[in-house]
Amino acid sequence: MENGGIEEADDALPVPAPPNGRWYRPVGSSDRAVVQMTSMEPGSSSSSGIAAAVTPQPPRNLKPGANLTVDPSTREGSPDDQATSSGSQGDSKLELFGFDSLVNILGLRSMTGEQIQAPSSPRDGEDVAITIGRPKETGPKFGTMMGVFVPCLQNILGIIYYIRFTWIVGMAGVWQSLMLVSFCGACTFLTSISLSAIATNGAMKGGGPYYLIGRALGPEVGVSIGLCFFLGNAVAGAMYVLGAVETFLDAVPSAGFFQESVTVVNNTLLNGTATAGTATISTPSLHDLQVYGVIVTILLCFIVFGGVKIINKVAPAFLIPVLFSLLCIYLGVFIAPRHNAPKGITGLSITTVRDNWGSEYQRTNNAGVPDPNGSIYWDFNALVGLFFPAVTGIMAGSNRSASLKDTQRSIPIGTLYATLTTTAMYLCSVLLFGALATREELLTDRLLTATVAWPAPAVIYIGIILSTLGAALQSLTGAPRLLAAIANDDILPVLNYFKVSEGAEPHAATLFTAFICIACVVIGNLDLITPTITMFFLLCYAGVNLSCFLLDLLDAPSWRPRWKFHHWSLSLVGALLCVVIMFLISWSFTVVSLALASLIYYYVSIKGKAGDWGDGFKSAYFQLALRSLRSLGANQVHPKNWYPIPLIFCRPWGKLPENVPCHPKLADFANCMKKKGRGMSIFVSIIDGDYHELAEDAKTACHQLDAYIDYKRCEGVAEIIVAPSMSDGFRSIVQTMGLGNLKPNIVVMRYPEIWRRENLTEIPSTFVSIINDCIIANKAVVIVKGLDEWPNEYQRQYGTIDLYWIVRDGGLMLLLSQLLLTKESFESCKIQVFCISEEDTDAEELKADVKKFLYDLRMQAEVIVVTMKSWESHMENSSSGAQQDGSHEAFTSAQQRIRTYLAEMKETAQRERLPLMEDGRQVVVNEQKVDKFLYTMLKLNSMILRYSRMAAVVLVSLPPPPLNHPSYFYMEYMDLLVENVPRMLIVRGYTRDVVTFFT
Repeated sequence: MENGGIEEADDALPVPAPPNGRWYRPVGSSDRAVVQMTSMEPGSSSSSGIAAAVTPQPPRNLKPGANLTVDPSTREGSPDDQATSSGSQGDSKLELFGFDSLVNILGLRSMTGEQIQAPSSPRDGEDVAITIGRPKETGPKFGTMMGVFVPCLQNILGIIYYIRFTWIVGMAGVWQSLMLVSFCGACTFLTSISLSAIATNGAMKGGGPYYLIGRALGPEVGVSIGLCFFLGNAVAGAMYVLGAVETFLDAVPSAGFFQESVTVVNNTLLNGTATAGTATISTPSLHDLQVYGVIVTILLCFIVFGGVKIINKVAPAFLIPVLFSLLCIYLGVFIAPRHNAPKGITGLSITTVRDNWGSEYQRTNNAGVPDPNGSIYWDFNALVGLFFPAVTGIMAGSNRSASLKDTQRSIPIGTLYATLTTTAMYLCSVLLFGALATREELLTDRLLTATVAWPAPAVIYIGIILSTLGAALQSLTGAPRLLAAIANDDILPVLNYFKVSEGAEPHAATLFTAFICIACVVIGNLDLITPTITMFFLLCYAGVNLSCFLLDLLDAPSWRPRWKFHHWSLSLVGALLCVVIMFLISWSFTVVSLALASLIYYYVSIKGKAGDWGDGFKSAYFQLALRSLRSLGANQVHPKNWYPIPLIFCRPWGKLPENVPCHPKLADFANCMKKKGRGMSIFVSIIDGDYHELAEDAKTACHQLDAYIDYKRCEGVAEIIVAPSMSDGFRSIVQTMGLGNLKPNIVVMRYPEIWRRENLTEIPSTFVSIINDCIIANKAVVIVKGLDEWPNEYQRQYGTIDLYWIVRDGGLMLLLSQLLLTKESFESCKIQVFCISEEDTDAEELKADVKKFLYDLRMQAEVIVVTMKSWESHMENSSSGAQQDGSHEAFTSAQQRIRTYLAEMKETAQRERLPLMEDGRQVVVNEQKVDKFLYTMLKLNSMILRYSRMAAVVLVSLPPPPLNHPSYFYMEYMDLLVENVPRMLIVRGYTRDVVTFFT
């Protein structure tokens, strides 16, 4: 259908005006289009490619006064575009949808191919700056090769391959060396798979493994492992520097400033046989290592200060000679033996492979030379610790995640290719070296790789020095960025000095890393520190595997990694391999590293700021809660499994200061209702008014109430309800609050003592309505009288806890008294149970029954039976002129107030020609029953004052509001009950038991 047909059809129909007075007219063919798609070819008159007729509006979620900046570059364009835009400002066709500037930017301008950074959700209270147009200039971004593969390759190819790999083959034999490489390679390969899965599950910021582990296992675990990994990288830089300096001094002994150390070995052990003779081993002076090490570290730090761009320009200069040296080694292996080769180099030979196939573990001295009197005995476990640093370095690319163009593509491909390349090279080298030389030559020639290299050993010395310097450079590059990422998350305030803005270089963190590296270089001997470095790397690898395992096992809706070649079982095997390798290397260093990580975890949990990153533990708790909730079902809970879940009514009566969301003693009382603090409380407050108008106020009040709960160290949650009235709000709460069997089962509120003093006439009807709602919903009720005097955890009480047990309540009153005894405030008290009986009841039989009942419930209490005269006996005594006690004045005063209120009700009903009404419902008044209720409350109060005046707390049964009685009358009954009693709990239980006799 054409536009003209649409226009004619629309013109034939009248367009009514909207209710708010705004007019809309049909869109005609002569009108400008709302969104015009223009040419993308060069020379087009539109600079942006799209002209939107909608005027960008400030985003709806920005607060008033938030900063909104517009990039001047967006104003560039043809005059026609600007005229079109300005001419359609007041004529927007999409005004009904409320389009704002963010939608225009992300939904329309992104079609032109412009790179526009997606804004993140601002936190409350922050100013928001939105730049429309060209994005903010950031540092250089790198791809897979230079950003991940080369750094990983430089970190993995270290000094161990050049000076220790042939020795390992000679000691472990060919087949155990293959197993050793496969074992360590499998650990890093599975870790790389887990790393790839997590890295492809969404956008990744700086921080590498810390960012991944922290977002998966929480800030405490992330910071503890991240700081350990930072220390490992920093100290590893010192290890690489010392390795490069030692190789240089070995190659050029005359460069040393101090005298070399000489070690003489009198006996050597070769092929299992001790041979006589001496071996002289020269090692560089410790002071030479320190001097040259500090100088090299400072030079590397200058390169690191130049930024990632300079580092990536320098990196090939370190890597290319290393690759060339490897090529020279393989060429030398294939053309060996040459005319000047030692006798032990046989060339590639099947016989040599057969001779070197088995292992020959033995003792060596500190230099690694076989010595029957040596202090070190080598076995497979010790070789794992020696070789494993040769496969570390897989995190070098992820450490620089902030400098990558596409982390979700570069990290998996670059890391896995680097891991597979080096592992394959190690496996091939085991076979080649095992077929190249005899075991004697493998064990005695520390630089066999230099001996066989073509054309000269100097190439290998250069390769060793540059490989170790390249690895040190990558360590000094990754460690500061890791520390800066931890600081930027603002978890630990002590790390605020290392914060950096986006795209900036972490100079402060680099200085700190250089300080640690220089300090370790000055120490010079890293034999005790190197195993701990390996432990830190393994700890990080285990954290990555556990993160992927947890996320994969939980399979949350947000877990959608692009890397599909993963499974939770692979991550679990990778984590177990890391732990096994840690204990194989050294159980003592494993304990030290775990203890250090635990101390950092404890410090972060105490001093760190709370951060909710949607980690896997939270997801696990959530799923566990859902499964537990489903397993509980909707059936009634057995009395043995019953837990009190109190619903704390925070501000039902009177007013508190604005900054106090709840009565200070309500949380203390809520803790008294839980055994050893276990259980959940729900703190509820009701705001009278319209929800649409007070929704933001409710959120603010909820935050305040949450802070109050945390301050009082009470396990609970806060809920704020907006309702037209308190009665309506509570009726909604009592019907809908909770899920399944995790619904609140006890309603706790303060007794409205202020209603008569402040003449609050609406309190009686609200109070009665709440009690009736609880009875209908089968909720227990606990009303606290004297809340201001309720003791806190430090105020010890003495005396008794008196229970006036009048009606069957399922044992709730007895259970509450036992829970009070578990608190320090009431642990010195004893329980007294008062059983109220009428005159014709056998008191001794009742007392025996109650004692037997308490014994079966495993409760210790003194039982007292009290007889109370009935109303009829009272009337007979009154008619006979018997003497009245002192409480008769309170009784007559209540009678007089009720009669005055009843007279006012009758007068109103006669004037309006209606029956007696209160709050819209009809009431029936039987004055004889009113007097009877008043008398019952009066006698019960007199009994409490007589027997329990010195009690720490009194518990009494709550009488239900009589049907069709005015609410004012019920408040008069209750006032008579609580009068002059300082601290009382008025309890109404269930129609079912909460305690049981049976085990």
